[in-house]
Amino acid sequence: MQQPEPINLPEDEAYSLQSDGLQLLSAAKQALSFRKLLFLAGILGAVLGVAYYFWKPVTYTARISFVVEDTKASGSGLMSALAGQFGLDLGNITGGSGILSGDNILELLKSRSLIKKTLLTPADSTSSRSLADVYADSYGWKKKWEQNSKVNKLVQFPPGKESYGRIEDSLLQRIVKNILEKELSVVKIDRKLSFIEMQSTMRDEQLSISFCQRLLKTATDFYIETKTRRLTKNIQRLQAKADSLERSLNKKTYSAADASRLLLDANPAYAAPEVTAEISSRDKYVQSTIYGEIIKNLEINKTAQIQETPTIQVVDNAEIPLKKNKTSALAAVGGGFFLAVFITFLLLTARFVFFGSNAASRKL
Repeated sequence: MQQPEPINLPEDEAYSLQSDGLQLLSAAKQALSFRKLLFLAGILGAVLGVAYYFWKPVTYTARISFVVEDTKASGSGLMSALAGQFGLDLGNITGGSGILSGDNILELLKSRSLIKKTLLTPADSTSSRSLADVYADSYGWKKKWEQNSKVNKLVQFPPGKESYGRIEDSLLQRIVKNILEKELSVVKIDRKLSFIEMQSTMRDEQLSISFCQRLLKTATDFYIETKTRRLTKNIQRLQAKADSLERSLNKKTYSAADASRLLLDANPAYAAPEVTAEISSRDKYVQSTIYGEIIKNLEINKTAQIQETPTIQVVDNAEIPLKKNKTSALAAVGGGFFLAVFITFLLLTARFVFFGSNAASRKL
């Protein structure tokens, strides 16, 4: 007689979870019984914590907070009304301001070209070394580069140099990349406010504060020059025309005065002196009118430039001594001890769960 096949009943899920929980709890209790092993692991972790304390270099954080005020927005109504009285469209004079508006200033401060330009400024007023030289020395990179077979020379980044070699440019790119990825932070403190905070964290205290302040100045100069470039060119062009017309008008003024004097001494029977005086007076009037219009346009452009120029006001500047970033010895030792104990406890628990108490004890 054929026996019926056994029926596989589904395992109770609640019972399975309870069983797994009890097994895990039992394994954890067994792992805690190895107190000597856990203590030795903690001692080893503490030693590694001490090594980490002495190995990790000290860094310094320079922090600058500032606010960008675009004066064009507050004075645009007044300027438009003033320009309208002279029949001018201020929008055509000033142009758009979207290139460097809003949060674009955040990306401007993280621009590779501006960071590179900042690094190539003199370290101080009396030094022939640049900030890039100080940076490479503080990180010990110059010695590594000199010993590298591909470089095999002492690399220098003298400030004021127009161009550098391929090796220097490549190493500068490495410095810029390291700063962007690890050491520079530019954030908006509050999305509703205009306050921006910039931080630079480096191994040299003076380097950190100098880089942070100069990067802000470099970005500010570029920001203002870009915002007012069109107006500056208009002002230079109008100023050149005004100077030229002023010289010509002065000559016409003397010429008209001479013609008037000759007219007083001339014989009334001759009309030539009167014609000469009339032509001189007319030329003077025409040039005077043109000169007045150019001066009017020049002043409007100067006023528009003032309104267009943004103001970057530093709220909190970085000051020495800077914030020192160094893990305390107690935190390093304690953190290493407890981290090593915790990892060892997890490993022991996992062994007891997967291999059982007897097998795990034999392996240990």
